[in-house]
Amino acid sequence: MDIVAGFIRSAEGRAALDRSIDEARLRGARLVIVHSSKGGSHESEEELIANREELGRISEELTVAGVEHEIREMARGRTPAEDVVSVANETGADLIVIGLRRRSPVGKLVLGSNAQDILLQADCAVLAVKPKPMA
Repeated sequence: MDIVAGFIRSAEGRAALDRSIDEARLRGARLVIVHSSKGGSHESEEELIANREELGRISEELTVAGVEHEIREMARGRTPAEDVVSVANETGADLIVIGLRRRSPVGKLVLGSNAQDILLQADCAVLAVKPKPMA
């Protein structure tokens, strides 16, 4: 059994990661973390280094926690939704976990395009989580 989690360096990404770890433990599943970026000139060298360092810390955290995992850093020029759904299909994932950001009343009319695309395209269950509100 595999769980795929979309990850970006943000409160929403951390919320998705934390919940996907909980789900992997609960289900005895392997966790596949997907970080998707456009790559090339769309990403600064500093951003690329920061992302790789964060993914390295996540891998260490998961190893120490005893969670079987794989981290995929993708820069194919595709959207994050395409990458997450592609990995979920490839691995036969039973669940995708994504983070959502809180939105204004007007923003609530439409989900973020990546979240909406994942919900519409995924062949498995999708769990959308929000970060805890700031105090």
